[in-house]
Amino acid sequence: MITLDSVTLTFPDGGSRIRAVDDVSLTVRPGTITGLTGPSGSGKSSLLAVAATLIRPDSGTVIIDDIDTAALDLAGAARLRRERIGLIFQQSNLLPSLTAREQLTVMNELGGRRGAKAAANARADELLERVGLAEHGHKRPHQLSGGQRQRVNIARALTNEPSVLIVDEPTSALDSERSQQIMQLLVELTTGSSIATLLVTHDLSLTPHLHDLRHMMDGRLVDA
Repeated sequence: MITLDSVTLTFPDGGSRIRAVDDVSLTVRPGTITGLTGPSGSGKSSLLAVAATLIRPDSGTVIIDDIDTAALDLAGAARLRRERIGLIFQQSNLLPSLTAREQLTVMNELGGRRGAKAAANARADELLERVGLAEHGHKRPHQLSGGQRQRVNIARALTNEPSVLIVDEPTSALDSERSQQIMQLLVELTTGSSIATLLVTHDLSLTPHLHDLRHMMDGRLVDA
């Protein structure tokens, strides 16, 4: 679960500071997707970064699965991300030299789970099947469509069995049909694995898939 309580984040701006996130409280429960919409510069990405523990807020609390992230040092926060948080960005950022399967197995090494190659391979095959790419594990990114690359991106984020997904505009580079497919996949994975998913999107056609929808303006949550 993700719990943000009275979170404020500021950035320096000359002699003053700008409030990118202004006293935001939000809860995302397991098995649900909460969507964030709002104009560019409204603070959505900053809020995602705080929820992902990539940035520490000026004030307020960020709780991930009952863990108060304010009590973690940098190494502890990195460990939390590896073990509990999956990150999905707008661009898949796949490594061009690796196959779809290898994109997932390399996460086993990055997560510090060396010596379990067979388990990593089995996990990669399982996830590729879950995202509909069982027959494409041998292909490199240039051999995959945009929608397929995003599916690999999603599978990669699930490699270490996270309880939380932080998703930034996952369909921005896709056409409407593939956008709907990717969103439906995220719903199935979220509900099927009891993941708490916080997702930013500008595409209002995706909102029927969401369990909760919040709107940001000038760093605050407001009524849409």
